[in-house]
Amino acid sequence: MYLLAFIGACVLVAMVPGVSTAIILRQTLRAGRGSGLAATLGNETGILLWGLAAAFGLSALLVASQVAYDVMRVTGAVLLIVMGAQALWQARKGAPPAPDGQVMPGRRAPYLAGVGTCLANPKAAVFAMSFLPQFVPAGQNVPLTLVTLAVVWVLVDLLWYGLLIWAVDRAKAWLGRPAVKRRLEQISGVVLVGLGVRMVVESR
Repeated sequence: MYLLAFIGACVLVAMVPGVSTAIILRQTLRAGRGSGLAATLGNETGILLWGLAAAFGLSALLVASQVAYDVMRVTGAVLLIVMGAQALWQARKGAPPAPDGQVMPGRRAPYLAGVGTCLANPKAAVFAMSFLPQFVPAGQNVPLTLVTLAVVWVLVDLLWYGLLIWAVDRAKAWLGRPAVKRRLEQISGVVLVGLGVRMVVESR
């Protein structure tokens, strides 16, 4: 029963737009479904690592250290602001669309963008440490159960973001139009910069 409750909570968490959603959607809109999936895998790598850290108590060290927390917060904010600025510059420059059937090269950059923003977000660590333990039944092996929950969390995320990427890809005929794509780049750039600024100014 606790697992069903946890899955439901994971679905609700995944559906709330945030940094991960902005990164994944931008990569999908820029370079197609493969790039979006690479960013998703990167993000879920970060989620899994934070889940494992919570299982073995490593996240508590980050929460206890104000300096470590602030360093990660500023690093994450810089990453978001840089990516947002790149999106705004790309929208202003108006890069020509790729020819039909051309496969956009490379999945490393979107993967690193996904994993980097997740690991550089201390809120993800705090959330993992406070979210996962709520669903550990009394009497269960805590580290093993937390690892299991972290894996389930990743699987739910993969399903949700996979559906999101599929929906965006299905609408690529309209979303891929130069004017629409440019406007979406502008929106994603503003969102990423805004998220980065918020990460800078907010406290724990």
